[in-house]
Amino acid sequence: MKSVTFKNKTWDVAADLHLPGGFDEAKKYPAIVVAHPISSCKEQTAAIYAAKLAELSYVCLAFDASTQGASGGPGRYLEDPATRVEDFRCAADYLVTLPYIDENRIGVLGICGGGGYAVNAAMTERRFKAVGTIVGANYGRLCREGDLTPDAAIKALEAISAQRTAEARGAETAITTYIPQSRAQLESYGIEDVDVVEAVDYYTTPRGQRPGSPNKLNVVSTGAAFAWDAYHLADKLLTQPLQIIVGGGRTGAFGSYRDGFELFNKARSEKKSILVVPGATHYDLYDKPDCVDQAVAKLEAFYGETL
Repeated sequence: MKSVTFKNKTWDVAADLHLPGGFDEAKKYPAIVVAHPISSCKEQTAAIYAAKLAELSYVCLAFDASTQGASGGPGRYLEDPATRVEDFRCAADYLVTLPYIDENRIGVLGICGGGGYAVNAAMTERRFKAVGTIVGANYGRLCREGDLTPDAAIKALEAISAQRTAEARGAETAITTYIPQSRAQLESYGIEDVDVVEAVDYYTTPRGQRPGSPNKLNVVSTGAAFAWDAYHLADKLLTQPLQIIVGGGRTGAFGSYRDGFELFNKARSEKKSILVVPGATHYDLYDKPDCVDQAVAKLEAFYGETL
């Protein structure tokens, strides 16, 4: 593995290039762009999948989203769909400059929110020849659902607009968190949803905690996502082979099981498949060895046929 950067507009996007064993620059390799979940970074579950796919002779590029992790950008901790999707196009730009990459054999894999972004990018980025998602989630839907109370999204947007006005007049940038910051805080809130509980266990403990994933979110940046749908036009523009992987265990607020089947039913792709990993929760597919191994076995067959 080696650390690299590529450009998105004027800033550097930080990435790790995972190379196959016995790597030879004189050869041509297929490549896979690997995108981390929302609130995550390239050293967490994205690194696990990138490393395992590199063992299967793919060059894998796992990157930090712009403004997050070690990447630069216009601000910090933005969750802006347009910028996130552009990162994928810029990743493809970078890969096609490498002499050892077969430009006709580039795929993409996204995990959780990175899966939704990967799908959205692939609709217009035709250099991606195959699309894979692991518990892919539609971030726009998550924003719109809010806390499921009537007009929750509208109230959230009004608050975001008010904060934007305040910042335009000189107020400090509002930074919040994606999830509770500890198990104790989670318990104090009385939250029992499996996705949130397991997110806290993954992101705030040694299990998955990494410096590039500080659980910080720019409040104003989320406004654009409320009117964004990761799978909009998938029935018209998503024609690449598609492999969806979801967990068949308890489902929670992040909705990746539901989103997986929505995408499967909607995608125009003639070659598409969905794997339900029995008993697996959303976060089991981040790093639980037996669940990850089932996912990788399916991806090995999928990318082997399509790249």
